Amino acid sequence: MPTKTVTAKEQMRAAQTFTFFSILAVLLLPALIPTLLWLGASIFVYAAAANHPNPKVCDYIKYSAYRFYGIVGALVVALNFSAQMAKAMGGWLYLAIAIWALCILIVVPFGVRDLIRAKNESWQDMEFEVDEN
Repeated sequence: MPTKTVTAKEQMRAAQTFTFFSILAVLLLPALIPTLLWLGASIFVYAAAANHPNPKVCDYIKYSAYRFYGIVGALVVALNFSAQMAKAMGGWLYLAIAIWALCILIVVPFGVRDLIRAKNESWQDMEFEVDEN
């Protein structure tokens, strides 16, 4: 069977991609369109990297996905009850700022930590067998 080499830099980039774009999507949440685009694209990025031959890459993506998709699920619930929540918060603007701040506090610090950890990880080139079919 033929073998394929995955370089250390490719592995690092694969581990950082989901996290980087999740941070960007959360920071651009008020614009909504980039976040929705990333929500759709993130499914493909996650699926492509979920079976990466290096399990460390899978771990980085898995935990970043937990954070991002958890926030998306919480946004669905929050927006469902937004009328009641806006009254409790004192208006729509205060509610929107509070939700955005909460999203930033959950995704960005942990994402930056994971980006730095992935950069400092000791990645090594690896070879694996590829099926010819």
